[in-house]
Amino acid sequence: MKVTSSHVGGEKRYALLLAAKDSDYVKQVYGGYFNVFVAAFAEEGERWDLFRVVEGEFPDMNELHIYDGFVVSGSPYDAYGNDYWILKLCFLLQNLDAMEKKVLGICFGHQVLCRSLGGKVGKACTGWDIGLRRVKIVKDLTPPCSFLDDLGEIPPSLSIIECHQDEVWEVPSGAEVIAFSDKTGVEMFSIGDHILGIQGHPEYTKDILYNLIDRLLNNDCIKSDFADSAKFGLEIAEPDRKCWEKICRNFLKGRR
Repeated sequence: MKVTSSHVGGEKRYALLLAAKDSDYVKQVYGGYFNVFVAAFAEEGERWDLFRVVEGEFPDMNELHIYDGFVVSGSPYDAYGNDYWILKLCFLLQNLDAMEKKVLGICFGHQVLCRSLGGKVGKACTGWDIGLRRVKIVKDLTPPCSFLDDLGEIPPSLSIIECHQDEVWEVPSGAEVIAFSDKTGVEMFSIGDHILGIQGHPEYTKDILYNLIDRLLNNDCIKSDFADSAKFGLEIAEPDRKCWEKICRNFLKGRR
């Protein structure tokens, strides 16, 4: 979806940089990942545009200024890979950082943001993380993160859906680690008030992950006992989706 027009009537405008192809399941149930992200993060009166970066579709570099924020999705690709589109995405993210545009990176997006801004990413030494993960928020952040402010008493931990075998090894210079877990040292990081990376999937519903687990199992990416354990974890607990969506919306809209 190429974009040529500018702001209309002061509406806020956002772009989803989609780094994964739509699965058959998500296409059938949700009409594509774009709709999943819009349902989670968009609000009335906003315009959201889709760029399938995994297929080489990128926003015009001369039109980046018309956007209030960007979201980089998850992906089955490695954020440290050297596919042409990944290198082009890194270049775009460096430009957005220089412009201090709001950029929210999810899973692969979190990792590729880190890589493009000078951090290090790679395979997780502890292997796959699939299912629900309890993420601990760092206490006494300095400076405090404005997008966490209106959660009231910031919870010591939040549950999120995870599906990744890569991780951030080292955050870029000037970045702050906001959350961690028993499995992953960098679950969330920020740079200033314009960059936010989240390793988990605040946009995922349980059924999307159930389907993903089945696909990974059928493709021999994971073992059946691992898949069963991940599914059981989903059956007995819930992710804090509303809280994560609020964090993401507050960040993208610049709310305190």
